[in-house]
Amino acid sequence: MTARIIDGKAFAEQVREQVAAHVARLKADHGITPGLAVVLVGEDPASQVYVRNKGRQTLEAGMQSFEHKLPAETSEADLLALVEQLNADPAVHGILVQLPLPDHMNADAVISAISPAKDVDGFHISNVGLLGTGQKSMVPCTPLGCLMMLRDQLGSLSGLDAVVIGRSNIVGKPMAQLLLGESCTVTIAHSRTKNLAEVVRRADIVVAAVGRPQMVPGDWIKPGATVIDVGINRIDAPEKGAGKTRLVGDCDYDSCAEVAGAITPVPGGVGPMTIACLLANTVTACCRANGLAEPEGLTA
Repeated sequence: MTARIIDGKAFAEQVREQVAAHVARLKADHGITPGLAVVLVGEDPASQVYVRNKGRQTLEAGMQSFEHKLPAETSEADLLALVEQLNADPAVHGILVQLPLPDHMNADAVISAISPAKDVDGFHISNVGLLGTGQKSMVPCTPLGCLMMLRDQLGSLSGLDAVVIGRSNIVGKPMAQLLLGESCTVTIAHSRTKNLAEVVRRADIVVAAVGRPQMVPGDWIKPGATVIDVGINRIDAPEKGAGKTRLVGDCDYDSCAEVAGAITPVPGGVGPMTIACLLANTVTACCRANGLAEPEGLTA
């Protein structure tokens, strides 16, 4: 068996096209333009690239992009004041404060200051609680992207056995809640799970989000299972030359692809979906703020 490759880059492009179409309808029918505000504190190179890509894709989708770049020495009080300003701005429907923040800032306090209705990252404790109790919430972007790809591959997920490897607040826990909402039987596995290979081997769906390079080998995978690899790990690649590296997931791609029914590659799998789902969440937040129907296919 050779697994179907789940092309996250192509799927993300479809999602962005859906977002752009919905934005065009909001403008034409209601005179409303969704707006996303992104706040970057400091000059972390990876964060700068990420924020730049977010801004570009926001504009390409026809939305308003509000970028706030603050020096690393900005006080927490000043950042919180900016968040309050954005909370009160009716042109801003989504707020994202790029993490990590400088060491002198409390990320939890900053996230808690964002209005839950504008928390397009889905990290606010109110959204975490709403998701956990099966109510309407803003959903973290990476798990939402994984869910979209699973639905596209499998249709109904009801009754399937799903194993999520990893228990982070950003991916593992919300992913498990989303799968429960789809009526899957869900196990959250982690570094202390006994007989981990046996636990994973029974799953129809495997979501690997543990942050350990190539941890899941092919012989852990049930034949025909769908594998979503969230991991992005950089490892040495001496075959490319001295000091060179390459990106790999939490699964050993080659051996897993021989057994699985479908699998996401790394790179090019889950990664591109994160910004696409950020845009989708912004449109969803805009629709909710204006009492309009949510965009079909872009929410959990």
